[in-house]
Amino acid sequence: MNRLAPLVALLFLAGCQSIAPNTPDEVPPVQDAAPATEQADAGEHGSFSQETLYALLVAELAGQRNRFDIALGNYVQQANATQDPGVAERSFRIAEYLGAEQAALDSALIWARNAPDNLDAQRAAAVQLARGGRYEESLEFMEKVLQGQGDTHFDFLALSAAETDPDTRAGLLQSFERLLKKYPDNPQLAFGKAVLLQQDGKSEEALALLEAQPSAQQQVPSLLLQARLLHALDRGDEALALLEKGLHRHPEDKRLRLTYARLLVEHERLDEAMSEFATLIQQNPTDDDLRFSMALVCMEAEAWREAIVYLEELIERGSHVDAAQFNLGRAQQALGDQNKALQAFAQVGAGNEYLPAKLMQSQLLYSLDRDEEASRVLAKARDEQPDYAIQLYLIEIEALSEHNRTTQAWKLVQQALEQYPDDLSLLYTRAMLAEKRGDLDQLEHDLRLIIEREPDNAMAINALGYTLADRTERHQEALELIEQAYRINPDDPAIMDSLGWVHFRLGNLQEAERHLRKAYAQFADHEVAAHLGEVLWVRGERREARTIWAQALQKEPDSAVLRSTLKRLTGSEAL
Repeated sequence: MNRLAPLVALLFLAGCQSIAPNTPDEVPPVQDAAPATEQADAGEHGSFSQETLYALLVAELAGQRNRFDIALGNYVQQANATQDPGVAERSFRIAEYLGAEQAALDSALIWARNAPDNLDAQRAAAVQLARGGRYEESLEFMEKVLQGQGDTHFDFLALSAAETDPDTRAGLLQSFERLLKKYPDNPQLAFGKAVLLQQDGKSEEALALLEAQPSAQQQVPSLLLQARLLHALDRGDEALALLEKGLHRHPEDKRLRLTYARLLVEHERLDEAMSEFATLIQQNPTDDDLRFSMALVCMEAEAWREAIVYLEELIERGSHVDAAQFNLGRAQQALGDQNKALQAFAQVGAGNEYLPAKLMQSQLLYSLDRDEEASRVLAKARDEQPDYAIQLYLIEIEALSEHNRTTQAWKLVQQALEQYPDDLSLLYTRAMLAEKRGDLDQLEHDLRLIIEREPDNAMAINALGYTLADRTERHQEALELIEQAYRINPDDPAIMDSLGWVHFRLGNLQEAERHLRKAYAQFADHEVAAHLGEVLWVRGERREARTIWAQALQKEPDSAVLRSTLKRLTGSEAL
């Protein structure tokens, strides 16, 4: 791009000179722009005054010194004063570069009104009006672009209306319908109308409009919207076929192929999805987001070795490093290389994957009977990342509890509560450990303390109610607590299970069965299965009870609650 000629010379050479648009985003317009070849009619506006010349010279010099505020201020002022399209365009370009929305709108309007045959000017005004929510005015300018055979942005107008009120969208929809009657072959108008219909919940109508367009005219945004509508209407196979056909016409379009690949994943066609992601990476070798997506699809397909290749590439490239290390650990663990898995988990830094990585790392160490190492790892993590200390305590306590290290878990939760005496998660965890130790007084104390601080804590209320129902004779009190939890969260299957169990303990077998069946339908957990089976057994439905227990044992063969229920009722832990 040619260097901007000295402004003073330019201004004296032409009384009304346009200054070139279309500066690359990374280069400020006032720093590097070539003079436009087209000149406005000096006879129409007259030569610039000395005051205007000086103001524009100051603006250019300010831009050279990165004082864009002065440059923009002077250009906006002179655009208003002179109504010159060249000055207005220059003002618009600077405002757009700086993100000064009001200045961009004002300058674009001056430019468009004083250069009525300039399609760039009309388009700029239309886009800026749409950004400002002035859709009807925007359409007037966009129609001028359409009449001049220029590239329109009706798609932008429709998409920008997504967050507006229904009345505004309805008015805009009417305008689109009016224009479509005049210009029925304009694909952007059809797409814009379809977007507005979709926003109003008229998906089938929007889809019918897009399907009526000649396939040769359909642009990529229309294909993507049509595929989205088909998918939303549970016509995923048709969406895939449409995207596949679109890719034959637009094989290099990244959005189209990416949408196709993601839809393949949703339809569990993972091998085909991996092939599409491989093509995307080949077409876009520097796009690490695609590389990470490919790794995740490989993980989903349990193609562990392929996933490892992409994950190691990401780590080497310094991209998505923590997520890559976390998933690398998972992949290595799946392949049975526990040491490499531990090394990868240990490399995960603070962020979204940090706690899941520490959880996986500690669980793996405990499973390998490397308890002391696990404790050292988590203690060091608490020192290094104090913001995660409570969660790290909970991870270690849970791991110890799962591996029947109840005494160690109890000591650790006491230590944690000395540091964080008001943390309700730690109090709840101590209550659950107290139940394992048979210390129901401690359990009740901690849960009532939580309920006192959070009266709507359905989990704590339910836990107390269930324990009283299962471990004491305070059944009526338990019923009141569980019903309170149920009123707070009626869709929680754990609360439904508690409600069924307390009714069983009260002898209300029919009511117990009703609640337990509902809980089991939503969450076929082994504990719910044990409870429902026991109610059915007592009611004489022993064949069904055995069937439910057998199904649960297939999923949880080591379930202590199932085994104890079977032994108590049938005399044997096996069916």
